[in-house]
Amino acid sequence: MTVQQHAAPDIIVVGAGLAGLACARDLCRAGRRVALLEASDGVGGRMRTDRRDGFLLDRGFQVFNTSYPQVKRRLELPGLRLRPFTPGFVASTSTGPVRFVDPTRRPAAAAPLLSQLLSQLLSQRTVPPRDLIALAALTARDTLLPARALKRGPERTTSAELARAGVSDTVVAEILRPFLSGVFLEDRLDTSARFFHLVWRSMIRGTLCLPAEGIGAVPAQLADGLPDGVLRLERAVAGISATGVLLADGTELPATAVVVATDATSAARLLPGLQVPAGRTVTTYYHAAPTTPMPEPTLMVDGTGAVLNTCVLSEVAPTYAPRGTSLISSSVLGEDAPDTARKVLRRLGELYGTDTSGWRQIASCTVAEALPAMPPPLPLSRTSRFAPGRYVCGDHRATGSVQGALASGTRAAREVLQDLAGA
Repeated sequence: MTVQQHAAPDIIVVGAGLAGLACARDLCRAGRRVALLEASDGVGGRMRTDRRDGFLLDRGFQVFNTSYPQVKRRLELPGLRLRPFTPGFVASTSTGPVRFVDPTRRPAAAAPLLSQLLSQLLSQRTVPPRDLIALAALTARDTLLPARALKRGPERTTSAELARAGVSDTVVAEILRPFLSGVFLEDRLDTSARFFHLVWRSMIRGTLCLPAEGIGAVPAQLADGLPDGVLRLERAVAGISATGVLLADGTELPATAVVVATDATSAARLLPGLQVPAGRTVTTYYHAAPTTPMPEPTLMVDGTGAVLNTCVLSEVAPTYAPRGTSLISSSVLGEDAPDTARKVLRRLGELYGTDTSGWRQIASCTVAEALPAMPPPLPLSRTSRFAPGRYVCGDHRATGSVQGALASGTRAAREVLQDLAGA
């Protein structure tokens, strides 16, 4: 889009994360004069990538799912130069590592997987066959049913849903809970089962990958589609006024409509009375190693809980690290603590079966409100309307995912346009 906007805006969008970018793009396409105000020096919100000493460091462990409807609608995927993860993961259990792969993606891997499971069954160290049947039935259901049917499912926790599906406590504790804790950023599986089914479905139907230039390439591509003059970086908003917004520098910018597309805490500050969910916090540690500890792009999850998950990012996308160096990303729940980094490094040595004394920590990144808490009952989508001329969007108004953020921004733009047309 090449139209330039220089006139005063009639709509202000606060926050250039995924929701704000989607909202601003739709409003611009409808011919509205828009100002997209971002407090920081770049777009993306929590979905950004920093460059340091030749490394690409996403702000927290990130994955990009190609199956989301909003992703297919809004992004030019070839331009992102996507690099896939292995379709599966390795779980560190009390009886050793167990590899779970999707045999529909890699049929040749099905036989080794079944052989491994049979061997473990005979030695009484793994899941009973009924768990495999229960997981197969659950997966088939989520794959074949339309998303709208999954959205209408009963409200219960993911933990209760897995038990209802016939998955044993052992498999949940040693395999699924460690994996899903990294997806939901909570270790009790209290997340809504409706969201769990949608996530499971998306993982089966899509490809988990990373852009060659880091996850920040996703919001950057969305921003490139904005008309000149719409995006205004380093323009912090201090408050919402009766006529528009009050900027941090004391100036006022008028607008007929204001859309708050920030994180949940900032949204509640700008819109007093707004109810927002609690946030989940995660800390990610980045280490450089002279050789790769795992020569494949596979996620490893930790059944002990010491580490949520770990992955050699440079095996997924070699562009993440300088030539001859490997970049390892490892995440834990919560804030960084004085002794956490040392404990993580020690645990990584056990998980990878290697000496980590030569590894160098490049950075650590704590992301507060990385995801909204999503316990049942969970409204999968909520109106953006807050007050006359005032709107709010973001993943905290939908689901904690790229799909949720983009869909919420889409809904906000639609409701703003409907209200202005009827004014």
